[in-house]
Amino acid sequence: MKTTTDCLLSGALFLCFLLCSESATLSGYGVSSSDFLGPRRLGAVSNFSTFLLERSTGTLYLGARDAILAVNSNNLAQPPQKIIWDVPEDKRNSCVAKGKTKDDCRNYIRLLQFLGDGRIYACGTYAFDPQCAFLNMSTFSLETSEEGGVRMETGKGKCPFEPSQHYTAVMAGGVLYTAATSNFLGTLFDISRATGLEQERIRTERSINWLSDPEFVSSAFIQEDEDSNPSGEDDKIYFFFTEVAKEYDLYTKVKVPRVARVCKSDVGGMKTLQRRWTTFLKAQLVCEDRASGQRFNVLTDVFTKQHRPGDPSSTHFYGIFTSQWEKEELSAVCVYSLADISKVMDGPFKELKKTCENWINPEPVPTPRPGQCLNNDLKDAGFDSSLKLPDKVLTFMRDHPLMENSVVSAPLLVRRGITYTKLAVTLTSMGEEDKRAAVVLHLGTDRGELHRVAVVGQNATLLQEIPLFHPPQPVNNIILHKDGALVGSPSALVRQPAEGCALYSSCEVCARARGLGCAWKPKAGTCDSVGMEFGDGDFEDPLSLCSSGEGRCSPAVTELRVLEGLRVLLPCVQVSPRPCSWQHPPHRHTRQRLADLEVLASDQTVGTYRCLCEEGGREQPPCLRAEYHLTLDEPSTNTLAQAGAGRHFVVWYVVLFAVGALVGGTVAFCLVLRRSRALGMGMGVGKCVGGHDSSLSEKRHDLLPSSDTPQSPSSASLLSEAVPLTKRNGTVNGHGTGTGGGVGGHNIISGHNNPGHNGHNGPHIYCNNSTSGSSGEISRRESAGKLAAAASYNHIQQQLHNHHHNLHNLHHSPHSPPPQDGRPGPEGEEGEGLSEALSVSEMGEGLSACLEEELAGLQMFRGAPLAQCEESSI
Repeated sequence: MKTTTDCLLSGALFLCFLLCSESATLSGYGVSSSDFLGPRRLGAVSNFSTFLLERSTGTLYLGARDAILAVNSNNLAQPPQKIIWDVPEDKRNSCVAKGKTKDDCRNYIRLLQFLGDGRIYACGTYAFDPQCAFLNMSTFSLETSEEGGVRMETGKGKCPFEPSQHYTAVMAGGVLYTAATSNFLGTLFDISRATGLEQERIRTERSINWLSDPEFVSSAFIQEDEDSNPSGEDDKIYFFFTEVAKEYDLYTKVKVPRVARVCKSDVGGMKTLQRRWTTFLKAQLVCEDRASGQRFNVLTDVFTKQHRPGDPSSTHFYGIFTSQWEKEELSAVCVYSLADISKVMDGPFKELKKTCENWINPEPVPTPRPGQCLNNDLKDAGFDSSLKLPDKVLTFMRDHPLMENSVVSAPLLVRRGITYTKLAVTLTSMGEEDKRAAVVLHLGTDRGELHRVAVVGQNATLLQEIPLFHPPQPVNNIILHKDGALVGSPSALVRQPAEGCALYSSCEVCARARGLGCAWKPKAGTCDSVGMEFGDGDFEDPLSLCSSGEGRCSPAVTELRVLEGLRVLLPCVQVSPRPCSWQHPPHRHTRQRLADLEVLASDQTVGTYRCLCEEGGREQPPCLRAEYHLTLDEPSTNTLAQAGAGRHFVVWYVVLFAVGALVGGTVAFCLVLRRSRALGMGMGVGKCVGGHDSSLSEKRHDLLPSSDTPQSPSSASLLSEAVPLTKRNGTVNGHGTGTGGGVGGHNIISGHNNPGHNGHNGPHIYCNNSTSGSSGEISRRESAGKLAAAASYNHIQQQLHNHHHNLHNLHHSPHSPPPQDGRPGPEGEEGEGLSEALSVSEMGEGLSACLEEELAGLQMFRGAPLAQCEESSI
């Protein structure tokens, strides 16, 4: 009974600890329990990959592994509803037998789309055999078949086979359009109309000119407004992806971002392009910073936003980009208008002329124009269906899906050291023109953070960086709803307020949000909205209202005296997402790491260093964020004296240790010789191998121990007693203080500038110093021990050589006749001496072999093994 009570008490304490720890985590990040849904209340359900929000009720449907959840987005503390949709055991075993892992052979829900009749179309990977089912929203249950199981239909072409495959889908008028892989191996890619009438289910041509190893990102359905569509243009579906470019003849695979367009009324051709798109066109997206020439060629996410609600022509596409060629983390955001994309789609086609292997513009283009969507003009000409298009138009369309021109945009922001994964956009106010729109970008990172960036015209300002998940998890979904943002990770969901000046609780942040129409009220201590007219700026510097004393563009000059040869890291705090640059003396001994600058101290690198950041955009001058003045400092005499004293001490230590080792070796040899005389001629001389006398073996261990020797320190590391080093952004920094002295063999100087901000406690200077410090002493002790051991070994070898020489003289002396039958000769003393010499010689040989075997085990007498040759193939 007592044991049961103890178990219950322990379980209650453990549960209380979990609750307290999660509450502490939430409070630490400023998230209440009603705005956070974590693993504790989700149980074993995880791997959320698909979000679908019903905006009328606020119900959020989550597609997870083996389950579908329904969550009240207005109150995340309410327990969610759950449907289990898993894979039978035998099907999982069959999937594993095909070479897949147990985790991948589950049912990952990758598609959730409204059908418009009170049902949701749900598709999952289903152990690499995609299946789709119908979810009844009113009862929150999956429809069943007559046999009693879940009513399923094939999901091939609608859902990917593998959980990690890139995929996108959109519902247009109750018909599903998808971009996914269509085979088990993941080598075939299709953009298709996946549902609807069987004869209208069409897809892309299996050609690298159409799709070349694509990574699908996003899709959007643009429906024309009947009231503002006099030309009768057809509705269109846009797909965004990254693929390997075939128009560049290079040795390496060059990735390019693309936008593709198909028309809703397309049903394929009559003879040519049967059951294939006749309106598939694609164009390259260019996101390039013209000032630096940096181009971002990998697209990772796209968010579609109408700048004027109800007007499809005002649609803009915001995309997150990174670079294939950059080794460090890098993210950029570019925006493209629907008008610019349509202009490129109506432009010239690109063609590869096989005679000269060059891309040229083909001539002539047949009539009606290939890839054109149905409109009133085509219908009047008798082409009211794609089945009536001429073969020459369809043949041209099949061979020329790529457009000559590109859709070009400059990045709204560029962030180094950050990887953005998801994006959502809100419009806070509208001007008369789109370029005057105040836009807030909500960016999720791979570390579980939410960044807010205000963009007004060409000016981008970083407002907030909010950590949401602990431990950090990548943000994989952001949905905006009722002035809030639902941010999801693979195992948790957080609701954050997304709009309003009240989000910015400090004067500095509120001042940076001036472009959004926000102003700080000093008496109330709050940030209030005052309208865009004020936001365009009655204050030259809104930070002047803040009492923090922050020197926005006039930092104090930091004086740094450094030793020649040191590497100095000068920090610069990057407030805006726009890049920072350095002004410094003209030399090549610098390297920029993110916003910081690394400098090699020398006579040529002394001078003034100024960090300038573009915070107000190209229209305003850059802001000075940091300024340093570097001068060289001479090494102090105390340091040199200490180094000299240290060297003298080491020299005496080596000498005394060598003398002691020599004396110890001589005494040990004399003891061995004396004991051998006492044992007599009938005793065998001990050797170092098993099965012989152990007395000499014991002397061998006394003579030269194999492991615990005074000349071998316990730590072989040269930095074992030095100041610990840390790695920051690829740069090794030492943490310590001082102005030029040696600490642990490393000179470390730390000047404090802007303490407490993002871990920057001033410039970090580091170098190696071989003149002082315990590390160098350890190294010299090791060298001294090795020299002493070698000296002792040589001395013993010399003694053995002398005894061998005496033995040789006795054996060949004419005055000493050889012994007979093992008895002494005529002169007993000489015969006894000869026998003693023989025993000593035999013992010397055994001792020599013993010492050689023992010393061979030491690292200083052991040769390094040769590296094996390996063949390399190109």
